[in-house]
Amino acid sequence: MPALMLYHDTYHSTGPLGSAAPDLVLLHGWGLHSIVFDPIVPFLLERYCVTVIDLPGMGRSPLPNAPLSVESVVAQLAEVAPERALWLGWSLGGELALAYAQAHPARVSALMLIASNPCFVQRPDWSHAMPEATFTGFSEFFDEDPEATLIRFLSLQCMGSARAKADIRFLQEIMYFHGLPAPRALRESLQLLQDMDQREAFAQLPIPIAMILGRHDQLVPALLAEDLLALRSTLAIRLIDGAGHAPFLAQPEAFQQALAELLGEMNR
Repeated sequence: MPALMLYHDTYHSTGPLGSAAPDLVLLHGWGLHSIVFDPIVPFLLERYCVTVIDLPGMGRSPLPNAPLSVESVVAQLAEVAPERALWLGWSLGGELALAYAQAHPARVSALMLIASNPCFVQRPDWSHAMPEATFTGFSEFFDEDPEATLIRFLSLQCMGSARAKADIRFLQEIMYFHGLPAPRALRESLQLLQDMDQREAFAQLPIPIAMILGRHDQLVPALLAEDLLALRSTLAIRLIDGAGHAPFLAQPEAFQQALAELLGEMNR
């Protein structure tokens, strides 16, 4: 059993089912915490009981003494997640949700991935991803100045957004809300992003999976959609115009409409 428990909180649905509504788990991306989902939580609560979780060393979650690994993070998630839920993972959170579903398939009813590449860094057979040289340069910049790197990363997430300035301002405000993440948590989760390759899980998991991508995403290119459909022909997918890496911030109405459509398709 993990020695330290991740911060988590569950909000009962505001819909007619109340606390009897199905469960949904939200998993955020690199360098942030669950407050990033605040703009869409009211919409989700109309249909679900929503559990938010902060990843290790980020937000209000402690950082274990042992180095982070996919297995250790999945084990910590299993300690606090509902017994069975739909998982919505954004960016790094999507990759970890895939890993969680692979380890605990009976506890995941479906996966909703937001701007999440199952293999974030390019491989010889996976071109629609971040070039390894770009990722290496980003990591080296992080070693020199973690805070500046995090701010730069937030800006990259908002490129392509129709409301980029407002999105950057929101992300920068919440970045400091609980203090900056532990530098080791950032460094080790960067390593997870570099090393993880969840393509096999993405292709083979026996549960519904859907994806929402920002058409102008600078981190997870929209052209990835073709590769994802080649891996999983049953994938339900939507592209959000006027959005970058955080489509739920850039185009909240279009995102919520796409999300509602995809949830309906997965529930058929």
